[in-house]
Parts: sequence; structure tokens; C-alpha cells
Amino acid sequence: MKLPPLPTCNYGRDTFFHTLRNATLSSNMRPNRLTLLVLLSVASAWAQDPYDLVRRSIAQDQLDWVRMKDYTWRAHSIEKHLDSQGKVESTKRETWETLMVDGQPYRRTIERDGKPLGPEEQRSEQKKLDRETRRLSSETPAEKQRRMEEAEKRRRREFAFLSEIPELFNLRFEGDSTVDGRSVWVVSGAPRPGAKAKSGDAKMLLKLRGQIWIDKATYQWARVEAETTDTISWGLFLARLNSGAKMTFEQTEVNSELWFPKRLLLTGSGRVGLIKRLAQDVEVEWSNYRKFSVDSKIVTDTAPNPKN
Repeated sequence: MKLPPLPTCNYGRDTFFHTLRNATLSSNMRPNRLTLLVLLSVASAWAQDPYDLVRRSIAQDQLDWVRMKDYTWRAHSIEKHLDSQGKVESTKRETWETLMVDGQPYRRTIERDGKPLGPEEQRSEQKKLDRETRRLSSETPAEKQRRMEEAEKRRRREFAFLSEIPELFNLRFEGDSTVDGRSVWVVSGAPRPGAKAKSGDAKMLLKLRGQIWIDKATYQWARVEAETTDTISWGLFLARLNSGAKMTFEQTEVNSELWFPKRLLLTGSGRVGLIKRLAQDVEVEWSNYRKFSVDSKIVTDTAPNPKN
């Protein structure tokens, strides 16, 4: 029996099934031990191809991102500013909820530094929401269409940004593991020498290396760890993140159908402007996901009298 070649990262479904056919049609259609071993080896190599795993996980993540418009959630952030010795100088805490107002996310602050907003601050936040819902409800059909089209363009840019990862990185399958009791594949990656990003947003990927934990049942990113290998700049170099900054991002399954952000931890130093240096730890936790869509017909406070 001639052993079939293992599939490479650039295969399609036809190649895989052709390989299986060659293995199973030998020995007068009766599978033997060697045939079963070949089948297991081929299937294992196919399932563990890091490029295929990452491509499928990116596509799945984008599907969930679109369906996120049907949910509202709560988030809590802790921002610690550090001195040159790494000691905490100040801490800022904030809690907010995100609503979907006519398909558009709206963030409403509900706590600062561990304390609920006072009556005046609550009224101010409610007035902001009222203004936004009135603005959206006053849109013409053409204006709403343009807004939705712009939102779709932004989503497509984000997808293009992530979809460049398999082309820009050398990916390596590291083995199996578990995250929160779920079986995952672990894939590591580092930029390919001489790789060129197609989009401006993807250029910063060339200054990162890290690992991805991909859920075996859903192909979702259960966990991502990344580290900057060079300085990353934004806004004509007005903001900079130094080499050695570390990021951890985790996701969780919601309602047994979608995966949404659970936790983000960013540790690093940088500079804002030409003088101000920053060293900080930022942690954000998301929770209380609810399948609840708010549209522009939401009941708001009575509009103010123009004469007042």
C-alpha cells in the first residue's frame, strides 16, 4: 500500500477527500491497521494545520461580531498609572453599559471609582442618551442607509485587518490545552521576515508576536497573548507604545451560541506627545451580556421647549 502524502497548508476539501479515498480503496476495500493509522495521521494533520485554524477562527469571530448588535452588556475598567519604579501613582476605575441604539453602540457610564453616579451625573447621562435617540429617530431613510453602510465598511476594514494574519505570520501548532475547562488548540506566531501588510491597520501586526488558544468545538479565540517587539505609534507619532508591552485577551461563550469579550489586560509603557511619558496597567472586564436590542423608538425624556 502506498502511503498518501500529508496535506499542506494550501489544500482544499477535494485534496483531503482524494487522500482519504486513496487510503481506503486499497486491500479490496477492507481497512487494515495501517490504513486506520494513515487515516488518523492525515485527519490529525488536517485538523491541526495552524493556518487553517487561524483562518477559520477569524471568520467565526467576524460572524459573532455582526450578531453582537443584538446584545447589551456591562464593562468595568481599572487603569493604573505607574512611576519609573513600577509603583502605582494613581488608579482610575469606571463601569459602563453598552446599549445598541438602532444598530449603533452607545456607551453610558454608571459608576466611577467604585461609586454609582450621583443624581446630577445620572441626569446628565440620561440627557446624552435622549439626545442620541432623538437624533437617530430624526434620520431620513437615506441618512440611516448611509450610516449603516459606513458601519459595514468599518466592519469590513476590521475583517481585512485580521484576515492578513495568516499571510503576515509564520504560524506554528504548539499542541492541545484547556481554557476554562474547554479543549483548545494552541497556535504561536511571529512576523515573517520581509512581510508587507496590505492595509495600514495591519502594519502594527508586524511589531507583535504571540499565541492564540482556539476552542476546538467552535473555532473561537478563547485566549490571545501578544507582546510588542518594536515601538508602535499612532496619530503622527503623538502616541507611542514601547517594545515589551504585553496584552492578554480572553473571550467566553454567551447563551451557548456566541463568543464575546471577557477580559483584556494591557501592561506597558509609552509616550503621549513629545514630553509626557506613561507607564500603566489597564484591565477591562465585560459581563452581563443580555440579548436585548434598543432601537431609536426608545422612550426618552420630553424634548425641551424651544422657548425656554
